[in-house]
Amino acid sequence: MQQLPLISGADPAHRLDALFVNAPLRDYALRPRTNDYTLPVLGMAYIATYAKQAGFAVGVLDAEAHGLGIEQTADLVNQARPRWAAMNLLAPTYEMSARIAALLDPDIALMVGGHHAKAMPDRILADPRMANLRALILGEGELRVAALLEDEQRRRELPGVLWRDTLLGTRAAGIPSGRPDPQLLGPDINALPHVDRTFLPQDPCRAAPTETDRRLAASRGTTLLKTAARTGHVEANIVGSRGCPYNCTFCGAAVSANPDLLIRVRDPENIIGELDQLHDGYGVTAFRFVDDLFLGVGRVIEEQMNAFARHRIGERYVWDATGRINVLDRLSDAELDRLVANGLREVALGIESGSDRILKMMDKRIDAAMTERVARRLVAHGISVKGYFILGFPGEGPDDLAATVRHIRTLWDIADHHPGDVRASVFEFRPYPGTPVWQTLLDDGHRPDDLLAYGDVDLTQDGADESMRQRDEFNFSVNVQFGGVPLPRIRSTLATLTREQHQRNSRTQGAAA
Repeated sequence: MQQLPLISGADPAHRLDALFVNAPLRDYALRPRTNDYTLPVLGMAYIATYAKQAGFAVGVLDAEAHGLGIEQTADLVNQARPRWAAMNLLAPTYEMSARIAALLDPDIALMVGGHHAKAMPDRILADPRMANLRALILGEGELRVAALLEDEQRRRELPGVLWRDTLLGTRAAGIPSGRPDPQLLGPDINALPHVDRTFLPQDPCRAAPTETDRRLAASRGTTLLKTAARTGHVEANIVGSRGCPYNCTFCGAAVSANPDLLIRVRDPENIIGELDQLHDGYGVTAFRFVDDLFLGVGRVIEEQMNAFARHRIGERYVWDATGRINVLDRLSDAELDRLVANGLREVALGIESGSDRILKMMDKRIDAAMTERVARRLVAHGISVKGYFILGFPGEGPDDLAATVRHIRTLWDIADHHPGDVRASVFEFRPYPGTPVWQTLLDDGHRPDDLLAYGDVDLTQDGADESMRQRDEFNFSVNVQFGGVPLPRIRSTLATLTREQHQRNSRTQGAAA
């Protein structure tokens, strides 16, 4: 068999049963990407790992990670000649996915899943570019993908699998003969194999030293941290849970958008087993938990930290995690100290706005004073904060925007006087189908086609190019003004804050050099 360039995890000795394709955000043949790193497709890698364990020959083509163009991506799929091509459909990359699908050889069957597939299945089934779509999978796909690879006809008995009846032109759906196995829709995440990292071209990876690493070395002083401040860590991303109990109106993971999703947390011993496996196999010493729940529920934090302490995780590794501000606000100083002792390096917080009015509209269950209080306590304990912010949310006015800018600069000032750092990641609002705010926008008269017209955000005219923004996948917009602030002002504010954060990063890098 021929070698398969840029396809991760494939065995060239066997024809692929399935090639999992992560579409690029834009056609990089027209404008090359400026960044060399993107978040790994962990969900896709989970499915590929499960299929491989079930005995199928599979590979992953991460076109976003490799910065590929549309035609190049399709050519690679056609050269590989898999029985199935499988795509994760996301709203910002749907057009890219559909254009790739239209270029695939007709003898390659197509299956799709992902947030966009779940939110708009009939629109996708009706798209003529998806003419060879033979299975649309709603929700978590590990077990159902493996069943389809075994026998396509099994789709008729699989719950949550749709396709287009070519004779009648109508939607067809799998109908289980009896009560469906709940594992098909929500597998036991402790029974799933650990992600096979050969499917991920950029994970694990070596990360350059950061301001957080430098501050940790100064405040905690272990050999691991001092070495990392000079050479950086080998880092890996990891998932500790699936599902979210919150209902932030802009988020695809909102509980109201996923009533069928059972929220599950991995057993601490299962997680620690993966940490140690990654360390033994790749030398990983830093981990990033990218799920919503790791620091989002008090009992989960307590259970995980008990296990981390037993295994002395903080003496061997550092880790980052997403966190809920209202949950962290309830932690005592002793509990924060325990997080530090167990290796917590940085918390990613969905701060979103400095305006309490906008936070209420987002259903964030926080206010600006709580965010400031939590950030101050975290950085005082030597835990850094990465704050996410949204500009241009529906209903946002000039005063709300000004409050967010003041809030970010206040948090920067707090960090300048404490061991922990604060990084601000600021984005223009973009709507996602299936989210609570999506329906609100439709009710307000917006057309779905307009809300789905994702395009690049060019900040160069305002003095900040996309290389300052770390990752291409966040540099897009639908170019609709949703609030009371004109888009040019949103963009200029976005560029200013991006440039200021980049300058803070650059000062750190210069000091380290």
